[in-house]
Amino acid sequence: MKVVSFLPAATKMIYDMGLQEYLYGVTFECPKEAAEMPKVVRCILEGKNYTSVEIDRIFSASKAQGKSLYWVDDELLESIAPDVIFTQDICEVCNIDTVCTETAVLKLIKQPKLVPLSPNNLNDVFECAITIARALGKGEVALNYLAGLQIKTDRIIDKLRANRAPLKRVMLMEWIEPIYNCGHWIPFQIAAAGGVDMLSNPAGDSIVTQWDKIVKYNPQVLVIAPCGFDVNRSIEEMDLLTAKNGWNDLEAVKNNQVYIADFDMFTQPSVGTLVEGIEALSCMFHPEIFKADERISKKFVNYSSVGVFG
Repeated sequence: MKVVSFLPAATKMIYDMGLQEYLYGVTFECPKEAAEMPKVVRCILEGKNYTSVEIDRIFSASKAQGKSLYWVDDELLESIAPDVIFTQDICEVCNIDTVCTETAVLKLIKQPKLVPLSPNNLNDVFECAITIARALGKGEVALNYLAGLQIKTDRIIDKLRANRAPLKRVMLMEWIEPIYNCGHWIPFQIAAAGGVDMLSNPAGDSIVTQWDKIVKYNPQVLVIAPCGFDVNRSIEEMDLLTAKNGWNDLEAVKNNQVYIADFDMFTQPSVGTLVEGIEALSCMFHPEIFKADERISKKFVNYSSVGVFG
């Protein structure tokens, strides 16, 4: 069986479950495990260092014109002749969607099975792992994979209960300019880590959120994890936030509870990375209870430790 993944999260779960022998093609932004794999999906933003504002402007213009940011290498896809293609319908900015995939697939001589993975909440992401494994005839592999990850999240919840940890008032930003709140599975990650984000949109799309609303909400913990940005990339744009009126008055800023985190723990919905996100968030929300191990500590940073404002 030959599989092509148009979705970085699917690629990550395929590798995490040890099923990469079936994988023959990926996207340009798939995780490092797939670095040597043929890149079937490309993007007009690929290799460019656009700012948050520029990326938002490019996407808005493309959407208004009915165009996609992504394109498929038709010749490469034809040469692979996949049996299965994993795709998604969650976000037109993050990944190529099923409609664009269907257009490319119609050109193929051999018609593959399209398997859309479109989770809305955290449980849905777990189900996606099962969907992937079953599509490869390896359903039992997913169950073992998920069982190990469930143990990690159960331990966090048990420890929060044992310490009677209070819920922290949190905001997680999915984008800096304009500011987007968090949606889909991320509010569930926050809850599992001992927080609540009242500005979020659980199981729904993230939306533009006005700064004055954030100031009024006054989060105790602020997590900045723009989609597609790692910690260093986000630090480059922190001045867009720190220059805003009321920044220094936020409780999170006053108490040094502003964190910058790698996007893949939140907006790349593979089960393993999202569980890493829960682990990281628990350390941000309750540092008196949880300490990040070497693996997790590399994925986020307290902004107060980043020199003089980056």
